[in-house]
Amino acid sequence: MPATAAAARRRPGKSLHVIKFGGELLDEPRRRRQMARAVCAAAARQRVVVVHGGGREVDAELARFGIPKRTVDGVRITDAATLDVVLGVLAGRVNTRLVAAIGAAGGSAVGLTGVDAGLATVSAARRYRATDGTHVDLGFVGLPKRTGGRPELLLDLTQAGHVPVVASIGTDGRGRLFNVNADTLAADLAARLGADRLTVAGTTPGVLDETGATIPAVDDDRLERLIRDGQASAGMIAKLLACRAAGGGGVAEVRILDGRRSGALDDPGQAEATRVTARRQRRRNGR
Repeated sequence: MPATAAAARRRPGKSLHVIKFGGELLDEPRRRRQMARAVCAAAARQRVVVVHGGGREVDAELARFGIPKRTVDGVRITDAATLDVVLGVLAGRVNTRLVAAIGAAGGSAVGLTGVDAGLATVSAARRYRATDGTHVDLGFVGLPKRTGGRPELLLDLTQAGHVPVVASIGTDGRGRLFNVNADTLAADLAARLGADRLTVAGTTPGVLDETGATIPAVDDDRLERLIRDGQASAGMIAKLLACRAAGGGGVAEVRILDGRRSGALDDPGQAEATRVTARRQRRRNGR
């Protein structure tokens, strides 16, 4: 039995940690096992909810079928064909593999999507105003509704000692399915759960400045400058806006970090990361 097994099965305390994994951390077996062990270690200290993307595997599957990849500000433009691929990859392979890896590491994980029990009820983001001012039809992309209540299913599962693993798919409540940006979904769930922490884990040690150094903290003004001046990449724009939404929703500790680093999901002061302290709420395409 893995060394983390006994600790992972102890009932965690009342604090809650939402962890978002980028798909680049999950598409290779060795890395996936590392992330699973990190989740089990975190779940021994507090309740944990995992949200994941799977962009690289989606890109590969799109290429296999000859479907072009289109994005704006880090958000995938999703037509009907792309949505079918997203559903199969995220709700199928990526989610199931991560649940299995957490189980092998000694934890108890439950695979879900935002569709289950209405965890992510969304509205269609048909018209999107990009950071460059242009307007884009995003297709089947959903934005979480601000009226969403507390996700009781996730609270029940974490209280029972399980780790919910949520694929970033949502529904409008009328049976239609939508692709949801994983950063956006993680921020929305963290706020509605009343989480103490949101960790956005990828393969960069936070937000980088022009020299490649990690910016320790990003407030409202710095966030606006990073986007306005083009310093933030397309994918980072989505992360920053999501983190600001989480902070505005009451999440006290919001960090962007490199999930590959040992101990990255531990104490906030132990890993190189960018803490997002932006709190200002602005209505922007439902974000």
